[in-house]
Amino acid sequence: MLQQIYPSAVHDYCYELNKDFQFAAAHFVPVEEAGKCRRLHGHTYYANVTIAGDELDTAGFLVNFSIIKQLIHDRFDHTLLNDDKESFSDAEPDRFPTTEVVARTIYEIVQRYLDGTVNRPQCVQVYLRETPTSYCIYRPKRKAAGLDAN
Repeated sequence: MLQQIYPSAVHDYCYELNKDFQFAAAHFVPVEEAGKCRRLHGHTYYANVTIAGDELDTAGFLVNFSIIKQLIHDRFDHTLLNDDKESFSDAEPDRFPTTEVVARTIYEIVQRYLDGTVNRPQCVQVYLRETPTSYCIYRPKRKAAGLDAN
């Protein structure tokens, strides 16, 4: 993957870690309004996950880069996203495997892992490129991500 510059997530943490990776997956969006995307097709997705925090773990990491890749790549690479019924649904629009929902799902999977760590960093942004000309950024609401001081 070529080095890229991504839009920055605003946060007040001391450390910020970014992990780039890619995965190949097929999907379809099960509604007429999706046009050609209603038919089964595939993409090589390019993702960047941004994690921030103030404390390092016992190995001196905010989080180990390889864990972030494993969480997503091992789950989604060379799959039909629609078959992952834990993450996606063909009946609920908020869970169709669109780029937006896949980006949010990546956030949810990563944050669930981070919530179980001792230093509890936060996933503050997921950038997901579906095609050379189309991408989505998912940023959790500041309060949901623990970014609000109040």
